[in-house]
Amino acid sequence: MSRFRTPLKNARGLGTAKTGTEHFVHQRLTATALVFLGIWFVWFVLSLVGSDYLTAADAVSRPWNAILLVGFLAASFWHAQLGLQVVLEDYIHNSLAALALQVSVKFIAVLGAIVSIFAVARIALAG
Repeated sequence: MSRFRTPLKNARGLGTAKTGTEHFVHQRLTATALVFLGIWFVWFVLSLVGSDYLTAADAVSRPWNAILLVGFLAASFWHAQLGLQVVLEDYIHNSLAALALQVSVKFIAVLGAIVSIFAVARIALAG
């Protein structure tokens, strides 16, 4: 009897697909931002090779460098969290372990972003 069912009828009741597009778009936006910010970051780091601490701190304290560095850090942590979320959803099938890992990944990503952005702000505002 199931051979008369349409693909839509077979798919009903298997879960919602309302947030997949939003997640996909966020992942692509952060990836695109990271392409440009990553190029800037590599150039920025290479320009500081051989510099002492005071020169590097002075470079980070320049407004545009601080803003771009904060953008790079925020996009990096957000993109990493989104990517790890997909990996965990695909490969962790125990619901309690999946929940614990998802919460841990989000917590670590937020904490890492806050700490690193605070460090940039402290350097930028002190110089």
